[in-house]
Amino acid sequence: MKSVQIRDSDVGLGHDTAPLRGGIVSVQAAGLLAEAGIDDDFTLTRLNGGANNQVFRVDSSRGPVVLKAYFQDDGDHHDRLGAEYSFLSFAWQHDVRCVPRPLACDRRQGLAVYELVPGRRLAPEKVDAAAVGQAVAFYQSLNVHKDSAAAAALPHAAEACYTIGEHLACVERRLERLLRVEPTAGVTREAMSFVRSELRAAWVRVSRAARHAAVRHGLPLDASVPAGDRCLSPSDFGFHNAREDEAAKLRFIDFEYAGWDDPAKMVCDFFCQPTVPAPRECFDHFAETIATSLSRPAIHEQRFRLLLPVYQIKWCCILLNDFLPAGDRRRQFALPASQQEERRSQQLSKARAALRNAA
Repeated sequence: MKSVQIRDSDVGLGHDTAPLRGGIVSVQAAGLLAEAGIDDDFTLTRLNGGANNQVFRVDSSRGPVVLKAYFQDDGDHHDRLGAEYSFLSFAWQHDVRCVPRPLACDRRQGLAVYELVPGRRLAPEKVDAAAVGQAVAFYQSLNVHKDSAAAAALPHAAEACYTIGEHLACVERRLERLLRVEPTAGVTREAMSFVRSELRAAWVRVSRAARHAAVRHGLPLDASVPAGDRCLSPSDFGFHNAREDEAAKLRFIDFEYAGWDDPAKMVCDFFCQPTVPAPRECFDHFAETIATSLSRPAIHEQRFRLLLPVYQIKWCCILLNDFLPAGDRRRQFALPASQQEERRSQQLSKARAALRNAA
C-alpha cells in the first residue's frame, strides 16, 4: 500500500471546506500524482506564500514536484486552473522553458501537478535592466507564436480589456465594489475610510485626466485594439512571480490569470505590481520594445503612458481585495485563520504606499 506523509506543521488549511485536508489528501492526490509519474510513496509539505490557492511540495523517489489545489467558489467564475494549465501547456509545446512544465491536472477536483521550479525569490534590490530584459525575452518567446492555432484556443486573460473605455470601466467597477463594503470595525473601518476619501478622490482625478489625454491624442475611448495587436499575456506578470538560479537566470511562475489581452494592460501591470517592483526607469525602453512589434507603435506607446496612472489606481484596489467577500473566501481557503487579519492590515498599508507612489 502506498505511504503518504503530510507535514502538519506546514499545512495550515484554515477553511473547513478546503478540498485537501488530512487523509483526504492521499485519496485526491495519489491518482493524479501517479498520472504525473509519481507512483511510489510521497510526502506532502504545505508551501507558504499563496494567497488564493493551496500549494504543496511533493517529495518522492522521483524528485520534487508541486501540487496545486485551486480555489473554487460559486461566486468566482474565473477558471484559474484552466487558464494556468493551458497557458503552460502552450508554452512548453512551443519550447518556452522559463516556466514550470505542466504534468497532470484534474479539473473536477481543482488539482494540478507541475514541475518544481528551483531557485530563490528575487529581492527588490536585485531587479535591474538585465532582469527586465529577461522578462521581455519571455514575453516575446510566447508572442512569436501568437498566430498559431494553439494560441487561438487560449482564453482571454482575466479582466481582459481592449478599449480605453473598458480599462476605465474595469477600475470603476473595482472601486464601486470596495465602496459597498460596510465599514464595520477595526482594520475594515480604517480601510473603508481610506477608500472613501483618498482613493476615491485620486480616481476622480486620474480618470478625468485619462479621458482628457485620450481626446488630446485622438484616441477614441471605444476604439478597440486590432486583433493582430492583441497579445498573449502572462498576466499578474512581474518579478514577484519569478525565481532566480545561481546563474541569475529567471524562470516565471503563476499564470492563473493568463491569456489574450491588450498589451497596454500587460505593460501597466508589469510596472504597477508592488511586491517586487520593476524599476520605473526601465518603463520607456520596455514600452518601446513591446510597441515595436505592433502596428502603429507610437499609438500604442501613447496608450501605455495614458493608462499607467489608471492601473496604479487599479492596483490599489487589487491590494484591498481581502476586504471583499470573494477575496475573503479565497484567503480563508489559502491561509490559516491566524494570518488573515494580519494580512488585511498589511494589504491596507501596501495600498496606502501604492497610492503615495502613484504618478
